[in-house]
Amino acid sequence: MKILIIEDEIELLIAVGNYLTKENYICELAESFSKALQKVSIYEYDVILLDITLPDGNGLELLKTIRKHNTKAGVIILSAKNSLDDKITGLDRGADDYLTKPFQLSELNSRIKALLRRRNYEGSDKVVFNEIVIDTDSKSAAVNNNPITLTKKEYDILLYLVINQNRVLTKESIAEHLWDDNIDLADTYDFIYTHLNNIRKKIKTAGGTDYIKTLYGMGYKFTDI
Repeated sequence: MKILIIEDEIELLIAVGNYLTKENYICELAESFSKALQKVSIYEYDVILLDITLPDGNGLELLKTIRKHNTKAGVIILSAKNSLDDKITGLDRGADDYLTKPFQLSELNSRIKALLRRRNYEGSDKVVFNEIVIDTDSKSAAVNNNPITLTKKEYDILLYLVINQNRVLTKESIAEHLWDDNIDLADTYDFIYTHLNNIRKKIKTAGGTDYIKTLYGMGYKFTDI
């Protein structure tokens, strides 16, 4: 899961980034309106943590661009402001939640998990596709009730594929979603094929079906059709 943290207090920005990275999220940081605007206009995120008061712009204005370019992203507003008007405005413009500073990092993590459950997992900790069950809380997977051992990247890719089932995903989009923005500097995406091949083998070994379809020249699709 990829998170963009938009926060002008550098100490808080780094603290949140370090904490969520240890929780196995992929974190991108932006300390200003302009930097955040550049990122949300180019990249997609699962969750965006948005500070309202930024040195070069208003976070609520940035929310319009976020909703335009990151329609699937969950947005949690982080702000020292505790006024009802700010909360209502943020929620009306498409935010999913509002957390007032100061806050506990553990509470923020719980809010993120709850948001992901609501938006991607239909309110459950488990994502099910036929005989495959992914537990997003324990970050594990099973096939026909048989646990399969996945690396962190394999787990992330499998979850990304299942959430986006029946959609064509390019190698570039998979790489960008699961690694940081520096993936743009990669000369090749052969490592994607390696991870997918490992996932296929592990699912089939556990008695499951290979639902990962290769669409040559286009990308991959997770489907049983």
